Amino acid sequence: MSTDSTRVRFAPSPTGYLHIGGVRTALFNWLWARKTAGAFVLRIEDTDQERSTPESVEVIFDSLRWLGLDWDEGPGVGGSCGPYFQMQRLALYKEWSERLIASGKAYRCYCTKQELDAQREALKQRDAKATFRYPGTCRARTDEPALPFVVRFMAPTEGVVSYVDKVFGPVTTPNLAQQDFVLLRSDGVPLYNFGAVVDDMTMGITLVARGRDHMVNTPPQIMLYEALGAKPPEFAHLPMMLAPSGEKLSKRHGAVSVTEYRDQGYSPNAVLNYLVRFGWSHGDQEVFSKDELVAAFGWEACGRGDGKFDAKKFLAVQHEHLKQPRLTSDGSYVQAVAPLLALRGLSAQPEAIAAALPMIRDRARTYLEAADALDPYFREPPSIDAAAAAKFLVPAAAPTLRALASVLEAVDSWTEADVEARTHAWLEEQGLAIKDVAQPARVALTGRSSSPGLYQVFFVLGKSRSIARLLAAAELASGAKQS
Repeated sequence: MSTDSTRVRFAPSPTGYLHIGGVRTALFNWLWARKTAGAFVLRIEDTDQERSTPESVEVIFDSLRWLGLDWDEGPGVGGSCGPYFQMQRLALYKEWSERLIASGKAYRCYCTKQELDAQREALKQRDAKATFRYPGTCRARTDEPALPFVVRFMAPTEGVVSYVDKVFGPVTTPNLAQQDFVLLRSDGVPLYNFGAVVDDMTMGITLVARGRDHMVNTPPQIMLYEALGAKPPEFAHLPMMLAPSGEKLSKRHGAVSVTEYRDQGYSPNAVLNYLVRFGWSHGDQEVFSKDELVAAFGWEACGRGDGKFDAKKFLAVQHEHLKQPRLTSDGSYVQAVAPLLALRGLSAQPEAIAAALPMIRDRARTYLEAADALDPYFREPPSIDAAAAAKFLVPAAAPTLRALASVLEAVDSWTEADVEARTHAWLEEQGLAIKDVAQPARVALTGRSSSPGLYQVFFVLGKSRSIARLLAAAELASGAKQS
């Protein structure tokens, strides 16, 4: 397949959760496809039959959908280059391996595992530090159809492989550094390099963008393209995401599964925003909407230095996304937090949630924190914190709370300004300060000793609920007298 338009791919292995390092790769490819009005292809590399599971495939689909990284071709979408699961493409790999054998660029290798292990051991005995390289035993061996075999590539031993990486620039590797690597196992399943090349070639992939740990795979893949008479795609290798210690990022360094961040109440756009900064920058700008990322993205702004995962920085980016309506609209916020309120047993209309958002936007760092902060406004009666009640709902507070409720009964226009004005007038009449009533009233209204501005809380709760909660707290405070 040949094409002049951009075609990129994300080809994960369904052997567990979708690691955020994999998401970073998917994101860069998706951004380039959207930037160039090209195609983003999803391909599932499921040749690890022992570890690949249908459940892991669904995790990949769910994670990408949650992140909004929609694919133009692939499972569930279709396309002219399917199937998009490698185990459904075995006949294709066999066909192309036979072509290479027929052209003298690959051969059948009948060496057994025992024979190769013996050669490795013999080398180890001679030189413990030496790296075993297949010696080409079967290069000139005649076919023995009755024996099992693998297909090996006949790697050139002279010359070099050169290409210009879109991130790392010119790269040259001597062919002498290669060996006759395996293309197909005896069961017909391809090894990574051969499967990737056949798939990328037949799917018309024009750019392969992946982590720099794959740079070792690029020279043999270019060799294969040339042997197959095909033009190699462009390559862009991305700096690595490392743990704070500099090690390879793994599960023990924090939540590195996409679904874990979803379950912790992170915004999908905040996850993308944080990940894109591993290997790409745009001046001094730190936070981006998805549309801004598409508009600004380019390979020339990619760096070569590896980055260290920083959970605090990640949370800070997440917080900025929830604070800024241009990054998280009220509608998106409500849509994300409503199910979390439901999990807390709370039912709330979208309009009511939207009205309460201004109170919690600045403080809530995640949607889970937002749901917790919103809880008092939708739970009847509110859950009263025992320590807060013991400290502030004391007998002396009861008359004050009842008096405040009576004052607020007379407020006709229930706005923050009117409630504040009437309360201040009453305080002045009684010779009281706001501190004399604020904390008991706050606990009465929210059940907590800290909350947004008192008058903002009054406004969001509404007149009848505010007065009812003040009177209920007064009763509770009166009861404290008898205990």
